[in-house]
Order: sequence, then structure tokens, then C-alpha cells
Amino acid sequence: MEPHLFSPLQIRDLHLKNRLVMSPMQQYSSPDGLVGPWHLVHLGSRAVGGVGLVITEATAVTPEGRNTLFDTGLWNEAQVAAWRPVVEFVQAQGTKIAVQLWHAGGKGSHAHPAAGFHYISPAQGGWVTKSASSVSLDKQHTAEALTIPEIQALIADFAAGAQRAVAAGFDAIELHAGHGYLFHQFYSALANQRTDEYGGSFENRIQLLIETVAAIRAVIPVSMPLLVRLSAVDFSDQTHAWGLTDSVRLTALLQQHGVDVVTASAGGFSAPDKASVVPLYQVPYAEKIRAETGVLTGAVGLITTPEQANALITTGQADLVVLARELLRDPYFPLHAARALHLETPAPVQYLRAFPAAGH
Repeated sequence: MEPHLFSPLQIRDLHLKNRLVMSPMQQYSSPDGLVGPWHLVHLGSRAVGGVGLVITEATAVTPEGRNTLFDTGLWNEAQVAAWRPVVEFVQAQGTKIAVQLWHAGGKGSHAHPAAGFHYISPAQGGWVTKSASSVSLDKQHTAEALTIPEIQALIADFAAGAQRAVAAGFDAIELHAGHGYLFHQFYSALANQRTDEYGGSFENRIQLLIETVAAIRAVIPVSMPLLVRLSAVDFSDQTHAWGLTDSVRLTALLQQHGVDVVTASAGGFSAPDKASVVPLYQVPYAEKIRAETGVLTGAVGLITTPEQANALITTGQADLVVLARELLRDPYFPLHAARALHLETPAPVQYLRAFPAAGH
């Protein structure tokens, strides 16, 4: 059968029932990095709604890796215990769940969005932010450059976070390496001004991500998929900005080190021209990476209709459709999409009266 939106996908030993993925979306509802009832309902309702894979919001591997004091974490055992019931509920719906591990780097230490999302200093309860270089990424404060020992410690923090993800029962792990956060701060020359082995050349700037992937792959089961979200382009016309050719080259190397899926997002240091932000505007990044590397890709960016999503799979532009805002608007998008496309997907037995099988 030709692949379509509701065809299954095998990634290592992970079986996804369809190609719809819930994108990571920050909830700013986790004091001390702990998830709770909000996350159970937020993530669980999308699993009830029928997505094949839920990816959690960006989850910090250290307290200083957060963007705000209210981001989720996996740096201690209490957080592992808090994640377990959420993971188990999602899985009980026949949906798989991945945790997105993350470090905000120089974009960290901000107030809650409801309080203005401004930088908070250590004296105000924040922390000293660290990045590839001593640069200002939020136009409010300047981060400090990480030392080599600090970089090595961060790689170990990611590996420890991955081990906790396994202990919490997650089906897969995604590394957030885009949107101007730590890994992007290293591989993009817009933020990386280092002159040591982690700066300068393409090979040096990607080294932190490559070493972290290798460290994680070494401590998780061979059967567990490892995903990476990249910013495929920098949305900048500067000659040293990161571009799609760089992302293709990086993806090929990530594949060699055990990465199974790349989600091709974009930006993080600057925004795209508003006129270019149209439906499916980021899909060409996933399509190009997939065509040139053979790596499974996830497509993002103003995908809002069942027909758009299905076409991405049937035409081979991407292997997964990663939805964010549309799933906030409609947790049951997969069930509605199946009906619109005249394709079968089972609704929970509790909801069958609203989603009867075809012909009933």
C-alpha cells in the first residue's frame, strides 16, 4: 500500500500507528521541573485524540538548562516519578511518547510569560546563563562562554537525562537542537565565536551535538529511537548564517552516529519575513533533507488541514507530520482527519458514539 497519513511507521523497535506527531510546546506549568495533572490532561488528551506519537515540551537536563523557572526537567528522581503516570496514560491509549531533552543555554533565566518573559538575574532568583560564546541572545543580558570542562559536564548531563528518560518509561528521545537554544548556539556561526575545538569550522561547531548524540546512544537501548529537531536555516542573509546545505550535511553525520529522525524546523536568532510565513512554508526543509540523506524526517510549519498533512506523506515530502497549534485548537484532529480522508482510525471505545466506524 502507498503510505498515507494513517499508515504505520516502524523506527527501530518502535511501531507508530500513524504519521501524526504532537509537537513539543512549552506549558510553563512545572514548578521545580515537576509535571502534574496539567500535563496528564494536556498530553493525554492528544493521545486520546489519536496521534501516533506525543513529544513532550522541551525538558531540561539541568536546572540552569531551563528558559524559565516553570519548565519541565529530568535532572532528578522526583521528576522521573512525576513523569511515569503521564507516560503510562499516553501509552495506554495506543500512542507512543518521546521526551524532548533540552538546554536553553544563553536564552535561559526568564520570568514566566504571564509576568513578561523578561530576563531575571541571579539576585532575582535566576541564574548565570552559559552559551558557546559571550553573546546576548535575548537583547537583555549577555551569556558567559562555556569552558571545556563545562561542555564535557553538559554532555554527561544529557546522557544522565537520557537514562532517566528510559527509567521513566519513554518510548523515544528527541534532542532539541534548534530555535536558538544551546546546540544551535554552537552550530550556528551567528552565535558561536569560539576559536577552540568547538568553534570556527563547521566540523568544530557541530561537535557538541555529535558528542552528545554519541553519549546518549551509548546509554539507551539499541532498540530506542533517537530524534533530533534542527533549525534547518537561520532566517538570516548574513554570509556566515546556517543554511539548508549545512543541515543536510549535519543530518548525514547524525545518522552515522545513531539518529533515526530529524524534524526540520527553522529560526531561533531571527524571524522569517512575514510575507514568507504561509501554509507549509517549512516543508521544503524536511523534503530536501529526506531526499539527500534518506533519513526519516518530520515536517512542521502551518500545517492545518487533513489534506495538507496527508499530501506530505503520500508525496514523500516527509515521513511524519508534526503539529503544534492545530492540536491545541483541536485535540481530536486525527479522528476528524480520518473521517475527512475516508480512512479508518479507531476512536477510544468511550468516544465511539461520536466517531462511529465507517458505514455506521
